[in-house]
Amino acid sequence: MLTITLLGTAATMPLPERALTAAVAECGGHSLLLDCGEGTQTAARRAGVNLMRADAICLTHYHGDHIFGLPGLLQTLGAQGRTRPLVLLGPEGLLEVWRAVYALTGPLPYAVKPLVCRAGQPVALDALSDGWPAGATLLPVATKHRVRSLGYRLDLPRAGRFDPEKARALGVPVTQWRLLQRGQAVPLAERMVQPTEVLGAPRKGLRFVFSGDSAPCPALEQAAQGADLLLCDATYALPEQQEQAAQWGHSTFGQSAALAAKAGVKRLWLVHYSPMITDPEQHLAQAQSIFSAAECGFDGKRITLHYEENEE
Repeated sequence: MLTITLLGTAATMPLPERALTAAVAECGGHSLLLDCGEGTQTAARRAGVNLMRADAICLTHYHGDHIFGLPGLLQTLGAQGRTRPLVLLGPEGLLEVWRAVYALTGPLPYAVKPLVCRAGQPVALDALSDGWPAGATLLPVATKHRVRSLGYRLDLPRAGRFDPEKARALGVPVTQWRLLQRGQAVPLAERMVQPTEVLGAPRKGLRFVFSGDSAPCPALEQAAQGADLLLCDATYALPEQQEQAAQWGHSTFGQSAALAAKAGVKRLWLVHYSPMITDPEQHLAQAQSIFSAAECGFDGKRITLHYEENEE
């Protein structure tokens, strides 16, 4: 299963009830922090999210409302005793940003490993930590903003059903069944037993997409195909604000809903509200008239996504 928690839904400036952009994706005691706007630490505490579990911080771009919480968080993790490395992901320009952040944090008691991401080149999450399921990937997606920016798609694949009778017939010890279920080959006396010999066809996994700041674009729509949850830029509420949204590289409620409908996602959470939007729920009907499964995101909103049990 995969748990998504919104930590910040504000754009430009924090408000009393909205921190700046951040969200957490958790699986099996490990997590990814997506963006780190001002107020991320406080929002995480309110939501009961332990950021010490983060294996990576994934930055969509380097505007201040997405990264100004980073120096303080890195210092806090060190003060809390973190020693294991932390990966810092982001688009081109990451190394320069990391040098500026390091100038603020000073030496840390753990290694921070910057990794520049390229759109379309997936990152294997079990390479960050063996706590992630085998085959879990983070795919950077080129988005449409005023600066170079990325969205991120998290995919958790699901292997086919394990057939214990086939494993017994092949002579695989019970203690090694788990390896086959995780997609690893198992050595026997004379040969290697491959997972495909004891597993059925792959079943539907889980897919989560975080747009970051973006105007509607084909790459984001393609990446979101069939997603279980899409968190999408909804900086502007009204249809007549589309020209303003395009000027600044953002989306309206209706544009995000239209993209979700075209992509066939299961759920859409609107996020990244302009300070002009005092009550997002007042404008939700506009999005729901286009995509009925649209919801307003809010700080602390959480969902746990589960595999479909009827998948054979």
